[in-house]
Amino acid sequence: MLLTSTILWLLAGAVLCLMELFFPTAFVEFTMGLSAFAVALVSLTGLNMSLQIGLWMVLSLVLVFLSRRLLPNRKVPTIEDAKEAETLTEILPGQAGRVIYEGNSWRARCEDYQMAIAPNQKVLVVRREGNTLIVVPEHLLHS
Repeated sequence: MLLTSTILWLLAGAVLCLMELFFPTAFVEFTMGLSAFAVALVSLTGLNMSLQIGLWMVLSLVLVFLSRRLLPNRKVPTIEDAKEAETLTEILPGQAGRVIYEGNSWRARCEDYQMAIAPNQKVLVVRREGNTLIVVPEHLLHS
């Protein structure tokens, strides 16, 4: 029984850590995987399975909260932070066009891949991806 619960915790830890690679969750799955590895070591002592599960839950919570303190506090841009720009060219659905933003011409793409934006329209810049601005038409927000 000792060896099987240890293998179970090792497998659970490996699966959770790998899941973080494919489905990023801001290290939640990773910390749960690390907790499972720690419980795998504790399971070698012969601790009851229900206590192992409880220990895993407590360790996971503690590590998640600790990781939140260690990670930088990233500000998520909101629509209130958006800055105004104007289209220079038409922005076709799923394609890039040009906008004038802060006095410079920028490559821009609409947030909605199925929407076109005509030239000389007011748009709001919601974020930047590399050298491309992601924009939404101003009239959508004021309707």
